Amino acid sequence: MTQRKSFSKKDRARLFTLYAGECHLCAGKIDGTKEAWEIEHVIPWALTQDDSDPNLRLAHIKCHKVKTHQEDRPRISKAERQYMKHNGLSKPKGFPKPTNTKFNWRTGRYERIEL
Repeated sequence: MTQRKSFSKKDRARLFTLYAGECHLCAGKIDGTKEAWEIEHVIPWALTQDDSDPNLRLAHIKCHKVKTHQEDRPRISKAERQYMKHNGLSKPKGFPKPTNTKFNWRTGRYERIEL
């Protein structure tokens, strides 16, 4: 598994200039000296491992947290479930029925069948 890239001050300044200091989520202006902001992935990094400029945008910390919680996390979780199911790694549902048994609805138990 690859590690996430740490963006340098030079990268942050380049992206700030490239996107004119605008939050791509709320379209608000980011004051780089007074407000905290983050570099945000349009398509979550966990899905693509893409750190290229077209996938990076600026975002206020509040806006970024909301997007991550409401949009990104469910998409990442779904992709992980699909990966696990595709590779046969998902946990089985319920428990296996005991062999040579029949469920008795009156008692609510499995009973042995005489062979």
